[in-house]
Amino acid sequence: MRVICCQGRKPGSVTAVVCALASLCLPSIAQALTLSPLNGTPDASPTTQISFLGAPAASISKVSVRGSRSGVHGGRLRPYASATGASFLPARPFAPGEQVMVSALVKGAHVSSKFEVARQLPNPTAFAAGPVARASSAGVQSFPSEPELRPPTVAVTARSDELAPGLIFLTPTRGYGQPGTMIIDDWGRLVWFKRTPPGMVATNLQVQQYQSRPVLVWWQGHISDGVGFGTDQIYGSDYRPVKTLRAGNGYEADLHAVRLTAQGAAYITAYSLIRADLSSVGGARNAILQDSIVQEVDVATGLVMFEWHAFGHVALSDSYYRPGPTDRPWDYFHVNSISPDPWPDGDFIISARNTWAGYEIDHHSGAIRWRIGGKHSSFHMGPGTGTAWQHDVRWQPDHTLTFFDNGAVPKRHAQSRVIHERVDWAHRTVRLITSEIHSPPILSGSQGDAQMLSNGGEFVGWGARPYVSEFGPDGHVRFEVQLAAQSYRAFRFSWSGTPASQPSLAVRPAAGGALTAYASWNGATDVAAWALSVGQAANKLRRVAVTPSTGFETSIPLQTNSPWIAVTALDASGRTLASSPPVAR
Repeated sequence: MRVICCQGRKPGSVTAVVCALASLCLPSIAQALTLSPLNGTPDASPTTQISFLGAPAASISKVSVRGSRSGVHGGRLRPYASATGASFLPARPFAPGEQVMVSALVKGAHVSSKFEVARQLPNPTAFAAGPVARASSAGVQSFPSEPELRPPTVAVTARSDELAPGLIFLTPTRGYGQPGTMIIDDWGRLVWFKRTPPGMVATNLQVQQYQSRPVLVWWQGHISDGVGFGTDQIYGSDYRPVKTLRAGNGYEADLHAVRLTAQGAAYITAYSLIRADLSSVGGARNAILQDSIVQEVDVATGLVMFEWHAFGHVALSDSYYRPGPTDRPWDYFHVNSISPDPWPDGDFIISARNTWAGYEIDHHSGAIRWRIGGKHSSFHMGPGTGTAWQHDVRWQPDHTLTFFDNGAVPKRHAQSRVIHERVDWAHRTVRLITSEIHSPPILSGSQGDAQMLSNGGEFVGWGARPYVSEFGPDGHVRFEVQLAAQSYRAFRFSWSGTPASQPSLAVRPAAGGALTAYASWNGATDVAAWALSVGQAANKLRRVAVTPSTGFETSIPLQTNSPWIAVTALDASGRTLASSPPVAR
């Protein structure tokens, strides 16, 4: 938490429960400090680190960590690479259910905090294994030069010449073909595909910035009951791994969100199963609660700099989703997006599917600054602005907000939609700017997203329904794709990729004794043509033809008696990019 005084706070700016948690007043030298687990957290991990964000590691001294059952905990401080601060790493875990007292000197000022350790349950072991490629070839692409790749088919059903620039980024899961990360162009042609390890799926493939360079970022892992347990992957423009990003404090990264910051940190989501008393909302006294967690992780070191839990900040009674059987986890909140503010205050907004609300979180104290929608909205919601079971609440550069409003499941709206809203801060109201719907109507019970484009249009992934749409600034559909599989979200980004691997070549017999060469280079974005070379020896080849590239894989007719064949990728100016290994015919 940021250590602040509640005196003089604007009425209504902090909820009573959070103000009580943030009521400790300290000298001004320590007021910028954020101490996680936040003061009053009711379910910290037994393996939590103690995060001091906002003070140089050298200024932190006399750290005392004492559990009410486990006693004094020794440990060591490790500094962050992306921000000022350090984490104290206890040498041993805390005891479930105990209270932990933390105190330290920060530049000579005394700081302290108290939190409770969760009675944590292990993550589910009976994972949903993920989709298996269906046997039918109707919904699956295949390539002689890349026989191990079996992505789902893509059908472009609408296409205008007035599209925003960029390629399309997908993560096919349920349906035909292999699950994985997938980039296609405006004609539906494959650009890059990477299948996930067996039993795993991927979500959220995006282009973001890491160390001032464009990178691919996505989540991969196992899914159980709509939440994920895995890791976030960061890959360079050569399609080689840059970093595997893991959740800290004993959690696993969730599928819903990963947002890199310019400083080198990442906001991620995670989930935890804990024992909790749910009798106040009609559940059991010793039930299983699935808590939603937001972490800010230092990418270079993997240390947790900030951690926020829904439980303790949002009342259980705010949920529209009721507790079920005692042996089933109750996912009362279900965080599914994180969007940093467009102004430099460090705060962010999150979406909670099961409370139908977005929450603006104070990055330092963890306080809920305000809510939009749900049972206790901080604003009067104008006509058409309310959501149900929504996803992907996202700040826009002009300080407006977009939502993917699922409206199901259970069904609350006739169809899913994308809404664009503006907050009138002076009058505490929310006004609808635009609403985009699909024709014919789509009702998507899960997943989905909306991305504002550089030309003023919107790019929409319809989640559980396998469609992707691009709306122009006038609200008309300019582009549409139908997939043979679901994609959790869909995005359009500019991207240039040059694989570290060599191009691939396969040679197959053709009619009349001829041959066909199949050339591809998985992920290459600058290939304009393929040069074909043949020869009597693998190291003595001569160029015999140049064929324009026709997409992911180009077929090249060939008449030759030479025993060795190779292909070379050329850019638009005819410059050599890379060559395949020679193949014996």
